[in-house]
Amino acid sequence: MLGWLLNLIYGLLIAALSPVLVWRAVRQGKYRQGWREKLLGQLPERFAESTDSPMRPRVWLHAVSVGEVLQLRSIVARLKDERPDCDLLITTTTSTGHGVASEAFPNCDVAYFPLDFTWAVRSAIARVQPSLIVLVELELWPNLIRHAGAAGVPLVLVNGRMSQRSFRGYRRIRPLMRSLLRRFARLAVQTEEYASRLIELGAPRDHVTVTGSVKFDGVRTDRHTAETLAIRRAFGISDDQWVLIAGSTHDPEERVALETYVELQDEFPDLRLILVPRHAERFAEVARLVESSGLNLVRRSSQSSADAPLDTRPVALLDTLGELSACWGLADVAFVGGSLTSRGGQNMIEPAGYGAAVVVGPNTHNFRDIVEGLQFRDGIRVIRQATELTDTVRELLRDTTTAQRQGKAAQAFVLTQQGATDRTLRLLTGLLPPSTFQPRRRAA
Repeated sequence: MLGWLLNLIYGLLIAALSPVLVWRAVRQGKYRQGWREKLLGQLPERFAESTDSPMRPRVWLHAVSVGEVLQLRSIVARLKDERPDCDLLITTTTSTGHGVASEAFPNCDVAYFPLDFTWAVRSAIARVQPSLIVLVELELWPNLIRHAGAAGVPLVLVNGRMSQRSFRGYRRIRPLMRSLLRRFARLAVQTEEYASRLIELGAPRDHVTVTGSVKFDGVRTDRHTAETLAIRRAFGISDDQWVLIAGSTHDPEERVALETYVELQDEFPDLRLILVPRHAERFAEVARLVESSGLNLVRRSSQSSADAPLDTRPVALLDTLGELSACWGLADVAFVGGSLTSRGGQNMIEPAGYGAAVVVGPNTHNFRDIVEGLQFRDGIRVIRQATELTDTVRELLRDTTTAQRQGKAAQAFVLTQQGATDRTLRLLTGLLPPSTFQPRRRAA
């Protein structure tokens, strides 16, 4: 009965949002792909290699979008290394996430996550026949969770988190939350605070484990990788130029960064600006914004085979997917977006890992514990409003010693937080069937 009630609610929501969905599909190219997977649950089927051999274990890992997909890199790499007898399926909700997953995990099946209709999740589970379902951060879809439990498939939440705002909302439906959380075999969360919130909502205490955040694992610290140097060449950035990156930005943060650049470019003639919007559908919009400001523009998408001229200082636009991680390696000063809006901030761990002088706005509740850790070590600057960005960047460019000290403190903090992947992997492998993998013996 609950399943069909949820079906009705989902159907009404889609009907109510259909004008917006159609508009975005036509104007922005969103929601056009994967409808058989989303509506019918037609995910890649699982087959035995032959009639006389058992089927290989299959792990289904779900990541909503780009950020969650990138969090899976270290887990997937370790799973493949330790359990080569397992097949891996990666599902995403967004098209950008799907694109990044297809590129990041070429040896895994990649598909769209089914919508939480009873028939879609039932079909998906029957076709995939997973040995384990892994959800990243906080994905609580009632029908999926219920049908996985009915099929006897262990469910695990990894890198889990729950903001204060989400916690207040979930408390209103505590009986439903208790029912869902009790169906998880393990709930691996980033902090003690998140653990206490899940337990208060009804999760069994002995099923909740604090592993730390896998976002810290695999964070790059080398500024001289081939990927980073390729972006430097494509944008025509010389080694003696200062680089300000405004990354994972939302409207109107690109405009704020541009105003800062215009204000400072005469005082700092070697300064370059790189803009990296959070969402791919805004690439063209941001390009028009730069051009309407009277500034020259170089786009990564059109500079893959030819370097930008070194005798100009165009604003650079990183309008490709999956390259922001490497691009942060160019930053002397890194403004992390989503923090001057109500979004709650984007991931500041990657620029911190490179030792950049990280600047964020006041709204970082999605990463509150990380910001607090960086603040305790003087590894981040938090501005109160958009008008403070120019003065903050000016101060960091004038006092390079302080900027470098801040960057080193941030990098040291990131390095001390690593190890969550190991703890998470032990949970996952403990729930999988025994390995059938036999390592080859070397010839004597």
